[in-house]
Amino acid sequence: METKKEIEPVLEIKNLQKSFGDNHVLNGFNLQLFEGENLVVMGKSGSGKSVMIKCLVGLLQADSGSIRIRGKDITALGQIELDLLRTEIGFLFQGSALYDSMTVRENLEFPLRRHKDRLNMIEDTEALVIEALENVGLEDAIDLMPAELSGGMQRRVALARALILKPKIILYDEPTTGLDPITAKEIIQLMRSIQKKYGTSSLIITHDVDCARVISNRIILLVDGINYAEGTYQELSKSGDSQIKAFFKH
Repeated sequence: METKKEIEPVLEIKNLQKSFGDNHVLNGFNLQLFEGENLVVMGKSGSGKSVMIKCLVGLLQADSGSIRIRGKDITALGQIELDLLRTEIGFLFQGSALYDSMTVRENLEFPLRRHKDRLNMIEDTEALVIEALENVGLEDAIDLMPAELSGGMQRRVALARALILKPKIILYDEPTTGLDPITAKEIIQLMRSIQKKYGTSSLIITHDVDCARVISNRIILLVDGINYAEGTYQELSKSGDSQIKAFFKH
């Protein structure tokens, strides 16, 4: 019987290191994300969660270590190859990061226009935009401006934008931050339904214990710049280790 260790991960980080002067943020961080999995990385504020995800998408350059996505080392790719690989990755930014001057429709059309030549997209993007909005229950908001949406609706639109290219991997950066508890639960359930519908592999960066409990197949705890502990929510929440227990106190 095949074990998980024998399966090629869709995303792998090895010995990632990143410092800012004397501030050593990542000190040899490791991670493997497998197909169809929801992997949560938890860490306290300032632990390096955002630095790690920025290295993943190329917004920051790691000092050393490797990042492989679908078998390709992103540090060895040229710009064209990197842009093409990015079409397979959806990214839900912390705070949604919608374009204020664009309607919901235009926000969703933006990644389609940017990658149209490489993806052989048809000229009419209407069906793709509507499908993406239907996935998040907001098809009626298609011609609204971001300022006309609540925080939860903005997060849904941002998720629709992350999904519109039908990525194999979705990166979520603090998906519930700034939302009230009811809206946060709705976003978590939406993430679960999308994962089930499309079979995506999801990497979720959060400090929200409830989000981690509901969404995760596995959790990695980021402490002192390394993957300090790894396991299911049930396994980690029962640990006697004081560093681990600190994450699960309510």
